[in-house]
Amino acid sequence: MVEPAAEALLRRMFDAAVAAAMPARAVPAHLPQPATGRTVVIGAGKASAAMAAAVEAHWPGDFEGLVVTRYDHAVPCERIEIVEAAHPVPDAAGEQAARRILEMVRGLGPDDLVLALISGGGSSLLALPAGGLTLDDKQAVSKALLRSGASIDEMNCVRKHLSAIKGGRLAAAAHPARLVALMISDVPGDDPAVIASGPTVGDPTTRQDALGIIAKYAIDLPPHVRAHLESDACESIKPDDPSLGKVENVLIATPQGSLEAAAAVAREAGVTPVILGDSLEGESRDVAKVMAGIAKQVVRHGQPAPRPCVLLSGGETTVTVKGDGTGGRNVEFLLALAVALQGEPGVSALAADTDGVDGAAEVAGAWITDATLARAEASGIDAKASLARNDGHGFFAALGQQLVTGPTLTNVNDFRAVLIR
Repeated sequence: MVEPAAEALLRRMFDAAVAAAMPARAVPAHLPQPATGRTVVIGAGKASAAMAAAVEAHWPGDFEGLVVTRYDHAVPCERIEIVEAAHPVPDAAGEQAARRILEMVRGLGPDDLVLALISGGGSSLLALPAGGLTLDDKQAVSKALLRSGASIDEMNCVRKHLSAIKGGRLAAAAHPARLVALMISDVPGDDPAVIASGPTVGDPTTRQDALGIIAKYAIDLPPHVRAHLESDACESIKPDDPSLGKVENVLIATPQGSLEAAAAVAREAGVTPVILGDSLEGESRDVAKVMAGIAKQVVRHGQPAPRPCVLLSGGETTVTVKGDGTGGRNVEFLLALAVALQGEPGVSALAADTDGVDGAAEVAGAWITDATLARAEASGIDAKASLARNDGHGFFAALGQQLVTGPTLTNVNDFRAVLIR
């Protein structure tokens, strides 16, 4: 077999993973039967505008709509209004859009249909604080959670109990209309209650769970925010609530589907794919150490697959930012992987967020080869020091090994590929 260039093959696998989750491919086959009454299309997330465009291209009847997406993620639509707002920390535009969406679904009848287009990022974009709280409160808690190392499940549990629209509240407001939510999953385990903090899904978590998470990560809450979480008034809509009786939540694209698309590209290139999991979590640098150990096992013992092979995984790792860097879970993973591999011959890797944004930086991710550490040393860059500062973005920018895609308009979370030649 003539092996293709490692970087080119890694990029083709990433591109295939993203393509498998594109709304234009995923939405049409899952559109529900039209209603006899009104149809209202609403949505939130990084993919919601592209999902709205797919609805417009394939919906047979009349409708009205409003979706909110991240800045620079808008797609031109004729009948659905597209609003842009901030992510990952909410802003006033997201608050106003969430308020309007909630009002749009209120007062509908049993013959009406709400079509909800939900994707990752919706937690920030649907930023409607619960009564007695302000946008400033939501912003402060969001920033603290993002830096704490909390998992997405934990962050969204807290968000649901500070919200007037998430945790099933949007679906409850739409009752007695039928509601169908089309979801692109960006969360480990594909739990609809966690995607975008579950605005259309009954929430099994409680305010006690939210308070436990606040305590676990020692997050300092203003007294009135803590008082809200300690009050029964903050409780979310539970799965057995009668107002959710006409709700259908449908997963239309998942991390596993994208990993399988990448695996097909590997097979075509004569490389054995090994899918290690679509829902890996934990600190990025810890996951990197495990991946490095598996790669070395392949090199030395031909397990879990002989060379050439590629280790594929998805999910959402975390970064507890302690240095002066910006974090970025995929670049931190790659930097830690390079340090752990120490230039192991024949091993290269790519890690990126399928939405095109790794953390707060407008960079999807990066890649490494077995020469990355040597190149860094020759340039006077200390990889271990960069890792200690959580400065993966700075490290890969200096080496010219960043992966910049721009907004992909979908989101099935992290994609990691470790290629062993």
